[in-house]
Amino acid sequence: MQIAIHAFDGMSMFHLSTPMLVFDEVGLTGRADPWRATVWTDGGGDVRTSGGLRIDGLADAAATADADILVFPSWPSDLPAVPDELVRVIADAHARGAMIVGLCLGGFPVVASGILDGRAAVTHWASTSELAALRSEVDVDSDSLYIDHGDVLTSAGTASALDACLHIVRERLGASIAASVARSIVIAPHREGGQAQYVEGVPESGEMRDDIARVLGWADEHLDQRLTVDVLARQALMSRRSFTRRFRQATGATPARWVRRRRLDAARAHLETGDDSIARIADTCGFGSVVAFRQAFSQAFGTTPTSYRRRFADAPRA
Repeated sequence: MQIAIHAFDGMSMFHLSTPMLVFDEVGLTGRADPWRATVWTDGGGDVRTSGGLRIDGLADAAATADADILVFPSWPSDLPAVPDELVRVIADAHARGAMIVGLCLGGFPVVASGILDGRAAVTHWASTSELAALRSEVDVDSDSLYIDHGDVLTSAGTASALDACLHIVRERLGASIAASVARSIVIAPHREGGQAQYVEGVPESGEMRDDIARVLGWADEHLDQRLTVDVLARQALMSRRSFTRRFRQATGATPARWVRRRRLDAARAHLETGDDSIARIADTCGFGSVVAFRQAFSQAFGTTPTSYRRRFADAPRA
């Protein structure tokens, strides 16, 4: 697997290092065919990061000619126009079958190339309006952590790039390798939820934040129980009205929506890593019945729990 990662003057080391970290870890899992990443920049040569570090000896656009995946980890924060030459590089690579990945603001050059016309894309929540204005033919999603069309993937801000890169590993090499990579870099194999939980909104006080965090932890340990708003409010020692308002400030979601996400996330983990029956998982994760579990899971992920489990037992995608 040949991966070409784009760099530019002024980019942060975090954005550049994220795909390198995840994809390099594939080689440490013992595979005979490790993934190889090449960092390139327009014209080749060197770049200086936002922290002042200079990286030299970078390849030029020729590095994209035989790449299986092109990754754009970011884009300048002032959102300059995408050069025509870069648009051609993306379009040509996509036309020959390479996967194109735009992480965080890196979705801007990907969208500008036109390869996502008629489809959805995502970027950092603070720049969704600018991305929508860039190309009206693209449906900009303001909530998803990442959107994978198979040939093109875009992700939300900063840490979502880790989720997206790990997703690529899982899709290409299977759940076992992805889980090994996740353990090595100490992140969750899946992160549930959307960008709404990260949109700016200052909690009213440190005490409120601690109260909500405590309730979230308690709920995670009691997913098999009825977790109504009243139950959660009592755990927080708040009135229903105050709890609902403060919960939304802290998480960006209603209590019911958050609980549903956590149940589904827990169920997905059981399906991937365990051999419990579907009925047992439905009970453990608090869905009440197998029918309710199947309906909720299918609605969220577009597949049944059984099919989802079977998918991760099959050979990874080529």
